[in-house]
Amino acid sequence: MTQRIMIDVLARFESGRIRPLQVIWHDGRKYGIDKVLDVRRAASKSGGSGIRYTCLIAQRQVPLYFDEWENVWWCDSKD
Repeated sequence: MTQRIMIDVLARFESGRIRPLQVIWHDGRKYGIDKVLDVRRAASKSGGSGIRYTCLIAQRQVPLYFDEWENVWWCDSKD
């Protein structure tokens, strides 16, 4: 079962757009975002929808979601 994992994201606001720079996991681990590959509104596998940022982190594609109404970031986990 896929569940929603809330995360902290360090982001930069550029000309009215949000660019995520770093993911901060709940235990304090930090992962730099090497590249944002795609940005679009999409549904997540854990339910709900938001702006999906498909990011390249340590040579893996990782979808991060941002809910602009609640101002929260999350990713999906199969744990």
